[in-house]
Amino acid sequence: MPNLELQQRQVLVIGAGPSGAIAAALLKRQGHDVLVIERQRFPRFSIGESLLAHCIDFVEEAGMLEALQAAGFQYKNGAAFAWGEAYTDFDFGQTFNQGKPSTFQVQRARFDKLLADQAEAQGVEIRYEHEIVSADMMGDQPRVRARRPDGSEYDVQAQFVLDASGYGRVLPRLLDLEAPSDFPVRQAVFTHIEDRIDHPGFDRDKILITTHPEHRDIWFWTIPFSDGRTSLGVVAAAERFATAPKDLDACLEHFVAQTPSLAKVLANAVWDTPARSIGGYSANVKALHGKGYALLGNAAEFLDPVFSSGVTIAMRSASMAAGLLHRQLQGETVDWQREFAEPLKRGVDTFRVYVEGWYDGSFQDVIYHPGSSPEIRAMISSILAGYAWDTRNPFVAEPKRRLRTLAELCAREPA
Repeated sequence: MPNLELQQRQVLVIGAGPSGAIAAALLKRQGHDVLVIERQRFPRFSIGESLLAHCIDFVEEAGMLEALQAAGFQYKNGAAFAWGEAYTDFDFGQTFNQGKPSTFQVQRARFDKLLADQAEAQGVEIRYEHEIVSADMMGDQPRVRARRPDGSEYDVQAQFVLDASGYGRVLPRLLDLEAPSDFPVRQAVFTHIEDRIDHPGFDRDKILITTHPEHRDIWFWTIPFSDGRTSLGVVAAAERFATAPKDLDACLEHFVAQTPSLAKVLANAVWDTPARSIGGYSANVKALHGKGYALLGNAAEFLDPVFSSGVTIAMRSASMAAGLLHRQLQGETVDWQREFAEPLKRGVDTFRVYVEGWYDGSFQDVIYHPGSSPEIRAMISSILAGYAWDTRNPFVAEPKRRLRTLAELCAREPA
């Protein structure tokens, strides 16, 4: 890199989204010098609005819970599932691990800005509309080049870099860390609507996940907000959209019309926001860490939106990385593979089993089966609440075997 203005910082965090804000605040609370560089100006739109209960543990750890509770977001106490005439729900207050009993459904623009503002209030410096354009990890300390809004550039040398850039995946792109995902290519079409929901069976305190009546690999999210609006989306394999209208608004309405139970819930909705689409979002990397850096959240790996696990994985990775980095900056020897990558991946892999089970139908068979015991429902509810790292739960300790066995039992028992 040619010589430019060089700034020395202890920790550089790339991205001011949930994982970046949490990690930066946790490190600042430990007395470390933290700089956050964020490409966009907040507030800005982001998808992923239904938080899991485990997220609240990390918001609380970062000293932001009081502000979150005062923000007026939609209270959420669980998840509901509908398929044809079948309906079931899971309560986060009735889980195997007795974790946080509730969380929130949030407009991410407001939520992400709240967390970033809380990090700033704790002394974290955030530079908005600055972009990382190159990175050199070969020297004694990481060195990155940043570009200001006016086009001028400067270098930042830090003792460690945390990449919390989400879908931007800054270091994976710059350091050739990206790896293909083994998940099929899926697409989501989504919008926000004025919902006007008065259906007696709809519970605003839960996300509603609806399975298409004929094609079980097609599903919808319905995430109500506290202001009478709702996030609505449909997810399916890319080929499922081949026969749907090309116009995104018409496409989404087309799939809803095919799903009578959801169409009834949304009968009075005002479709007032142009739909958007995102596809091929599942991603992976060759490594979660390297000399002088670690990857957080979606910058590392994103699975699928079906169980709203993205923000939970992001916050969990932020908490883990901040704790390890604090120890390292204090002079301790840290094994990032054994203490970060492997334990983080165990929870991600647990989610992966249930995401795969959702699309092959086995987890749907379990969810929609009316005869499951309260004990088993509590174990499943713990995973749906985000506690995918709690190996005391048999469905976390042995997810593949337990899910396969339970799905086989459900298939044999009459519904």
